[in-house]
Amino acid sequence: MNKPEKFGIDNITAKDMDDEKLVTYPTEAFLSKEYLEAEKKLLWPRVWQMVERETDLPNPGDWMTYNVAEESVIVLRKDDGTLKAFHNVCPHRGRQLIDVPDMLPGKVHDVRGNNRKNFICGFHGWTYDLDGNNTFILDPQDWKGYLNPENTCLSEVKVDTWGGYIYINMDPDCVPLKEWMGRAGEILDHFEVEKMRYKWRQWAIYPCNWKVAIEAFLEPYHVAGTHTQLLAYGDYYALSKQYGLHSVSSYDTREEKFKMSESAGTTRAGKGDDARVSTYELIRENYETVNFAASTETLVNAASRLVDELPEDTPPAEIIAHWMASAKKDDAARGVIWPEVPPEIMQESGLAWGLFPNQNILHGVTFALCYRVRPYGDDPDKCIFESYALERFPEGEEPETEWVYAEPTGENWGSVLAQDFSNMEFVQKGMKSSGFRGPLPNPHQEQKVINLHRNLANFMDGRGAPSLLEEE
Repeated sequence: MNKPEKFGIDNITAKDMDDEKLVTYPTEAFLSKEYLEAEKKLLWPRVWQMVERETDLPNPGDWMTYNVAEESVIVLRKDDGTLKAFHNVCPHRGRQLIDVPDMLPGKVHDVRGNNRKNFICGFHGWTYDLDGNNTFILDPQDWKGYLNPENTCLSEVKVDTWGGYIYINMDPDCVPLKEWMGRAGEILDHFEVEKMRYKWRQWAIYPCNWKVAIEAFLEPYHVAGTHTQLLAYGDYYALSKQYGLHSVSSYDTREEKFKMSESAGTTRAGKGDDARVSTYELIRENYETVNFAASTETLVNAASRLVDELPEDTPPAEIIAHWMASAKKDDAARGVIWPEVPPEIMQESGLAWGLFPNQNILHGVTFALCYRVRPYGDDPDKCIFESYALERFPEGEEPETEWVYAEPTGENWGSVLAQDFSNMEFVQKGMKSSGFRGPLPNPHQEQKVINLHRNLANFMDGRGAPSLLEEE
């Protein structure tokens, strides 16, 4: 941690999480404007947060802005290939160096460009090089010797990379990104996320708090109630586990015969008498209804052949092994080489990772379906919701993508994500009811949600801390 843990009177511990103690937490974090204001000082300036993929700034002089709450940061690629980041503000009178209008539906997501040689403030012409040094001030003698390089340079922001992502941290005393990522980063490194590329990326301004939005994707416990069409193909009993700041969810299995290293993630056997058929139906349904993400065409096609390539009584573990070997061979033939992920890592890696505070990665060997959520202005009832699909492609066949604003409908996002959207707005509204006694999260299947609030409280001076419930 870059700051010592600050436990509120009732805040739970990591051991409480591991012991799956029953907890609740207040709704202030979702509904309070005062809490939203406190986040601007206590949370967002102190955490490592993902900005974009490295491939978005491939060349010297490439740059972009990243906004969160009231902070705006410029990230750029220097001539030597390294990255730099600065607060988007001139130290003279506080004007933004790059004009960044509020994010608007269908219009403004970020501001970016290339061939940048310097930054010139549009107010008085103060000028800065790509290291943030001031190179021009009109009439500096008028300050009577007060001006110097330290008080006229741009305010630098920490920047680093992991998994092909660019991260920034506004806290000059923050821990290194590698330490922040911890065991979650070590596990996901095996999947070589840096070699994946965008398949699509979309965003929306949505009527719920950013925490309501990210929570909708932190656990599979909701599948049985929300995505009922998926129950025909697979069981969705789940577990989740805290990893300090971060946490993982996995599909759990009630029957021993279905337990294998792959059973915790998306590439798993379906239910039914003929696992060859149900495995194909499960992966096809997931792929087609999640906007052609959460799997790949190669995996779906390989699964479609299982019924022809294996006898009916093949055990589920052998079906999965054959399916993976077949898909791996198919991908290699088209120039997509799979990373070698040890079985024990595959098991521990589970289904999806919640990376504190606002990032979620549902990963496979050659793909990832990802989410990021940010607050929208000063309204605790709104957020910026972003989702994107990553995949390994043959070299030279990566699609060209950009951020597309998409209204939250099934036509734009696929039926599964539209079903998730159908919950989020009404969770936000329902928590305002005087009849709501407070959340009762499932300590086994929704631990990722609990862990989010445990860690938020540690940054927010104890506000919103989960507290233990008395068990009968």
